[in-house]
Amino acid sequence: MRETAVLTIQCPDQPGIVAKISTWVFEHQANITRSDQYSTDPIKGQFFMRLEFCFDSDAYTKQQLEKDFKTLADPMHCQWEIYYKSEKLRFAILVSQHDHCLLDLLYHWHAEEIAGEITAVISNHPDCERLADQHQLLFYHLPISKNTKQQQEQELFSLVDDVSDFLVLARYMQILTPEFLALYGRDIINIHHSFLPSFIGAEPYHQAHERGVKLIGATAHYVTQQLDEGPIIEQSVESVSHHDDVNSLIRKGKHIEKHTLVKAVIAHCEHRVMRLDNKTIVFE
Repeated sequence: MRETAVLTIQCPDQPGIVAKISTWVFEHQANITRSDQYSTDPIKGQFFMRLEFCFDSDAYTKQQLEKDFKTLADPMHCQWEIYYKSEKLRFAILVSQHDHCLLDLLYHWHAEEIAGEITAVISNHPDCERLADQHQLLFYHLPISKNTKQQQEQELFSLVDDVSDFLVLARYMQILTPEFLALYGRDIINIHHSFLPSFIGAEPYHQAHERGVKLIGATAHYVTQQLDEGPIIEQSVESVSHHDDVNSLIRKGKHIEKHTLVKAVIAHCEHRVMRLDNKTIVFE
């Protein structure tokens, strides 16, 4: 039976990497269907590669394939992963009261444009339960206050721990604590309603209006303990003018936010995002 795999590699750049990997694919009777690579510097830089290939899973088990590749990768000091398209990433969506990002995620997921499985919708408000029900998704309402934040995050962790490979914050208007981030220990994608690093924190559209900017934007990024400073995955902008008030900036911004978040989630599910310190390499 034919299986499609995605191999991601990060290692010090050195001569012969592509040739060695291509030879390894050939020797395992596989066929390369897509290859992307990037080097920060050909002399002392870091090399990144994403390779899609088809192989006969009857001839080579996944365990054998990974064992064989480790033998090749170790001398090159590679960080690597092999993912399989038959094994979709699972993710839960966290949302508050703004539903536009959730709606767009559900639309693209229903259209099978997101190569992942949504396992639950979780909110600190009840507003989005109807949307989850319409898509036959589990919905959990976890109210939160200053006094119950620790308990709420413990409940949140118990809901997502066994059923998610990453989380998506679709305008979830709560800051996850360092304790939760450490406990969960997996990727979390957030959509911030500004063109970071501008206007970090609360009410970025109000900040943009006060500053009189001519562009507003949205940023999808990985969550870290530093607020709105995680590695950026995707950004979009739109022109505005002196005619725009805060309400029109918010209205225009919703359109940018939802499409930016969807693009980031699609890229993550397709294993097209690789990290370099606080940056990302995003293959098209």
